[in-house]
Amino acid sequence: MEWINFILLGLFDHTQTHRVLFSLVFMTFIASLVGNTLMILLIHTDPRLHTPMYFLLSQLSLMDLMLVSTIIPKMAANYLLNSRSISPAGCGSQIFLFLSLGGGECFLLSAMSYDRYVAICHPLRYHVLMSHKLCSQLVAGSWLMGGIDGLMQASATMSFPYCHSREIDHFFCEVPLLVSLACADTTVFELFRYVCCTLMLLIPLSLIVASYSLILAAVLRMHSAAARKKAFTTCSSHLAVVGLFYGTLMVIYMRPKSYHSVGHSKVVSAFYTIFTPVLNPLIYSVRNKDVKGAFRNWLGKTHAM
Repeated sequence: MEWINFILLGLFDHTQTHRVLFSLVFMTFIASLVGNTLMILLIHTDPRLHTPMYFLLSQLSLMDLMLVSTIIPKMAANYLLNSRSISPAGCGSQIFLFLSLGGGECFLLSAMSYDRYVAICHPLRYHVLMSHKLCSQLVAGSWLMGGIDGLMQASATMSFPYCHSREIDHFFCEVPLLVSLACADTTVFELFRYVCCTLMLLIPLSLIVASYSLILAAVLRMHSAAARKKAFTTCSSHLAVVGLFYGTLMVIYMRPKSYHSVGHSKVVSAFYTIFTPVLNPLIYSVRNKDVKGAFRNWLGKTHAM
């Protein structure tokens, strides 16, 4: 393959309206960096948050932090410098990191659903069933599965010859659009990619559905209304994140090729890569007394210094 740069057509034009939209996106990016960094800092420094649930949450924040840092800085630099080029190495890196983090988050969310299942259905055995060793293994497995998926798809995508148009009508290198530019038969790879993405989404989702089915059955057997309310409150944040995450990814990666629309894909991808990472720390902190308490303690220590 010739090492000629690709052209990213981007998300915004240089009109007044698009400048305002770009400013909003960039402020959202900064808010995402601050929110996820703060979440990781609070979980690391506050002893009350040194539990399996918050350890898994810190890994989710780390993945979201890396995701926005993979996509938005390059998009912003191209827009501000009025440039649209990205090198093949940069494109391959974006694909690898985007898919690794997306795949890793799929498995991490299933691990978080198992944590909620154990906490609600087996509270007396929680610290045995969710030991530090198992938590570390679940996190390592999530990163590993995501990394394998990202490496395979990035390597295959960048191995195709791109001898005609190199214009990618998107704001980052996304596999479906890039493969459509290849001047080679990509049928086998596209079938493999569809099966791979479907399994990467459906296997963790099946585990999440199984966990929450068992949780729902346990909650319905509870006699105390206060206990049922506490259980639903504990799970609501995770379910909201799962809904946002899987909803957008399924729209992107599980639609038949004939239903792909570039404009629609840009909007959905923007929601997943820009807005979901800033929503996750908000979802987990707004109704969470432990996180709000840790934040107040952190502010108190900061003012006291």
